[in-house]
Amino acid sequence: MKDKTTCPECKKNNTIKWCKRKTHNRGLIQRYKCKDCNKFFTLDDGFFRMRNSPNKITLCLDLFFRGVSTRKVQEHLQAFYPHNSSNVSVYNWIVKYSNIINSYTSQLKVNSGSEIQADEVEFRRRKHHNKKGIEHNWFIDSIDLETRYMVSSNYVKSRSNQELKNFFNSIKDKSNGLTTITTDGFLAYKKVVKKTFGYDLRLRKYKINHKVVTASAGQGFNHKIERMHNSIRQLTQNFRGFHGSLDSAKSIMKGYEVYYNFIRKHQSLNCCPYELATELKLTSNNKWTELIELAEKEGI
Repeated sequence: MKDKTTCPECKKNNTIKWCKRKTHNRGLIQRYKCKDCNKFFTLDDGFFRMRNSPNKITLCLDLFFRGVSTRKVQEHLQAFYPHNSSNVSVYNWIVKYSNIINSYTSQLKVNSGSEIQADEVEFRRRKHHNKKGIEHNWFIDSIDLETRYMVSSNYVKSRSNQELKNFFNSIKDKSNGLTTITTDGFLAYKKVVKKTFGYDLRLRKYKINHKVVTASAGQGFNHKIERMHNSIRQLTQNFRGFHGSLDSAKSIMKGYEVYYNFIRKHQSLNCCPYELATELKLTSNNKWTELIELAEKEGI
């Protein structure tokens, strides 16, 4: 039977289903044959050559981002899976698949409302195992007030002008209908926001309205993004200072962005933010697996 599956060798669609390969942990996997180049191959669904099943791997991701530490996840595996994985394997899965999914979701256009709030959370990260001390880092993020979608985020070493510029450029590229950026009174925001969004010479005004809310001056709080930060602080209590490199910490926080936007139902919305903010339709109960497969299908 001819199949429309593309051959990874010659990139043609003249393929047929050949047989199924039996694996120890992943069950039966379909093999294909290309009738043009005679290549036998297996489709990469995002879990190619992994020694554990997609359900087991995504279960670990889901437990971790719901606040369960990697060692507690390991204990869970010992109770319910005969072939256990170490907490190091769990950590590696979290880093790997957070990057894979975020590479796909970060390309989605956001149907944002008129106002986006931006702010940052300070973290104390333990330096690499061969270095001593604590390093102060920042998680800079933004939320669309209408859909509660986390439009952009980045875990950075410092709040430099270049890091802030990259952050606001991401908001600019992904959002539609944006007219107002709301931040706190951090002085660097004022210059970077205006420079990023530009000046309209014809109307003689900046293209974005930068609204500054300074709590210390009695102007109140940016309540919606602060509420999200409370959830982040509660979750990251189990992270114990982000062991390891800055890149690993970045990956974990990108995974949290995926969890917040696509996995966790927002209580006030009674749905996930992506359902209101994007055109993406996820139909599976296991959204982790579906997102990984979509990322692989897009060649990410």
